[in-house]
Amino acid sequence: MTANKPAPSRVCTYEMAVETAALSISMNVDGSGARMESLFDMHHERLYRLARRLSPNADEAKDLVQETYLRAAQKLRSVPSGAPDEEAWLVRVLVNICRDRWRRDAVRRRDQQPSPIAAPSGEAALIAKSTMWRALERLSPRRRAVLVMCELEGASISAVARTLGLTSVTVRWHLSKGRRELAAVISKREGNSRET
Repeated sequence: MTANKPAPSRVCTYEMAVETAALSISMNVDGSGARMESLFDMHHERLYRLARRLSPNADEAKDLVQETYLRAAQKLRSVPSGAPDEEAWLVRVLVNICRDRWRRDAVRRRDQQPSPIAAPSGEAALIAKSTMWRALERLSPRRRAVLVMCELEGASISAVARTLGLTSVTVRWHLSKGRRELAAVISKREGNSRET
């Protein structure tokens, strides 16, 4: 007779998957481990900076970067050669992971009852950051990524287009629409706070 064992939790399963991927990379004798090490050394700082700007805190940014490298390890043959192409591939994966999270979070928020917003602490920087994150959350994932890369990172339109696989015209369109939507959300929020 075999005893029924409880299924591992999602967290436990995820940790096992990460450990398994790490083990398979480190034990791989065909050079994959060296390739992953090279990818990490060359691109982790850029990916972390982008992830930090796309996520509300450092822990989520680290998770995004880790998930990006985990996907790279799983699909190492899909990663193109050459530093610019590698970076573009990794950035695209990171943005896609972020978009998936934003969509998932939006569904969760929509399914939950709205909770009252906590009273502001009075510090202008905290209020501005909070207002900006709330405004950014209302933008579509692609438009949000374009705004963050152009406005916060200072990337050129052509670089953003290459990285996200869009045309320059589409990037400019998203940038223009995103700026207007962001301004409308922020001014609407400021108007609501003045009325109270």
